[in-house]
Amino acid sequence: MDLARAVDVYLRHIAIERGLSSHTVAAYRRDLSGYRSWLAAHGVDDTDAATTALVSAFAAERASAQPPPAATSLARLQSSVRGFHRYLLREELATADPSERLRPPKAPQRLPKALSISQVEALLDAAGPAPAPGEGATAPAAAPASGEAALIPLRDRALLELLYATGARVSEVMQLDVDDLAHGDVLRLRGKGAKERIVPVGSYARAAVDAYLARSRPELSRRGRATPRLFLGARGAPLSRQGAWLVIQAAADRAGLVAHVSPHTFRHSFATHLLQGGADVRVVQELLGHASVATTQIYTHVTADALRGVYLTAHPRAR
Repeated sequence: MDLARAVDVYLRHIAIERGLSSHTVAAYRRDLSGYRSWLAAHGVDDTDAATTALVSAFAAERASAQPPPAATSLARLQSSVRGFHRYLLREELATADPSERLRPPKAPQRLPKALSISQVEALLDAAGPAPAPGEGATAPAAAPASGEAALIPLRDRALLELLYATGARVSEVMQLDVDDLAHGDVLRLRGKGAKERIVPVGSYARAAVDAYLARSRPELSRRGRATPRLFLGARGAPLSRQGAWLVIQAAADRAGLVAHVSPHTFRHSFATHLLQGGADVRVVQELLGHASVATTQIYTHVTADALRGVYLTAHPRAR
């Protein structure tokens, strides 16, 4: 089968049948485009002409590139190639899998960086005002907010409270519609592979979101075209991932946090604080939407460090 056509077929498969996100599909497209160009430069334009020796040579050349690629990037590249050839063999679009002996490099295990509870609280306070007691969508309607100084901080506080309360990926929060919050203290999230999960929403996040819905979102919505999206930008369009990142950076600067803070920092902090509070790792796995508990267990190393510190401080014969 023509190599270019085979790549297109595979990309449609992972996008439509497997339901992978547009960002994942774009990464696979970049990887396989480079792979196809490399094979074409070596006179290969048919799937059955790709051999084990060629696949190994491609992987070795990429691994020895200067500057050296990150182990995670190299692992993803090799995963793209292996997935592509496995699919072709399974669908009988090729007669062999030349990538079956390819072994990706082992990525170094890096502990996720989590904020302390006090740092999270400082970050939330820097984003916007906490809602007054009893304030929210169920409270009597407040006077409409006016001006950016009133509208945006309410939205920012609600966004950051929700990220920390649910451990959701920023892409999941950006996809939320107002109706997704119709179930009170739980939230329906659509994760990787179009998989849905239900997560609780704490009272602080619920109050912040209710205040945003009652006092800020109606005005923001009037500035643009009608959209069901929960979080809106200053002009009324759905807030983007880049917009959410800027919100977090601005809040981190105002809070005086020197550590790098990203949307994923909230996810790491959510998992770490739950485990430190005694939550079962499998419950945290379910809340995070991890397919395997092994992915979640990296956070247990963080709590192990905390336990070690307590032990060294408290045990009379620890030192």
